[in-house]
Amino acid sequence: MNPTDTVLAASALHTIGTPWLWAATIAGVLVLLALDFVVTRKPHEVSMREAVGWSVFYIALPVIFGLVLWMAYDGTVSTEFFTGYLLEKSLSVDNLFIFMLLLAAFAVPAALAQRVLLFGIVGALVLRGIFIALGAAALASLDWAFLLFGAILLVTAAKLLMDAASGHEQEVDISRMRSVRLMRKLMPVTDDYRGTRMTVREAGKRALTPLALVVTAVMATDVVFAVDSVPAVYGVTGDPYLVFATNAFALLGLRALYFVLQAALSRLVHLAYGLAVILAFIGVKLVLHWAHGIWDWLPEIPTVASLGVIVVVLAVVTLTSLRATRGPREKDSTTTAASS
Repeated sequence: MNPTDTVLAASALHTIGTPWLWAATIAGVLVLLALDFVVTRKPHEVSMREAVGWSVFYIALPVIFGLVLWMAYDGTVSTEFFTGYLLEKSLSVDNLFIFMLLLAAFAVPAALAQRVLLFGIVGALVLRGIFIALGAAALASLDWAFLLFGAILLVTAAKLLMDAASGHEQEVDISRMRSVRLMRKLMPVTDDYRGTRMTVREAGKRALTPLALVVTAVMATDVVFAVDSVPAVYGVTGDPYLVFATNAFALLGLRALYFVLQAALSRLVHLAYGLAVILAFIGVKLVLHWAHGIWDWLPEIPTVASLGVIVVVLAVVTLTSLRATRGPREKDSTTTAASS
């Protein structure tokens, strides 16, 4: 291994995650997941008060965690965590939009929506864990892994930008989803939902319920999301523990956040543009990091700058989205008032 490879591998392997810290974090995640399953064991429609309460709880947790990191380690570690968390949270909002389309396409009853989201979160956590481990192994052994991750993000950013510029609304066609077609081939499917049950026995045979299909579809989309989000957060920090922590905290609050943002999601019409800019920026950051190991005169983008870019881009696209969707509503209101 040449000196450049050694420097890159050393930076990728640096981690604050001791075995005890990993064990405590994973145990904490499992406890929170168990709590969510207890909360959703009895199907019910989620009120805004309940959703806001849980959202505040799941936002307070990473804030406290980040402050603990600041006191226990230093500002750099804490800044990397907060930057990675904000990046993952912004990407998760786009994920929520896809979840919203899936829930609508499968006509999921409102009382079962949070159970579907919870299974999606569990699947996402498992897949992110696998991708994080693979990413850490790649960064430790391949000097061009940063270049590969950067290329993945740049391609993803270009695709997001082209999809947003095309003006076509995202749609979900259940009949064309491979995961759904496979499940239907394996077992018969009932016509209606049976509460939180995924399988039932009918006419002496085991059959799937539509809930099993929608959960499978949500988990299948988790794979696509993991391919984008894990390389993105590795562009912020090379510490596998911080990468896992940012993903875990960002995902755990999705169930409640979905119901808080459900009405607002359709108004975030410029979110895809913002995410494209953020992913392209992180992609360039990764490429520069790789290139800096070869040509040390090339600059690197500091984490604080990444945090600033993410905050500014999200603020801009949120404001422009709300402004763009406010006009038609005001016009409709004015027309209604005039006609009355």
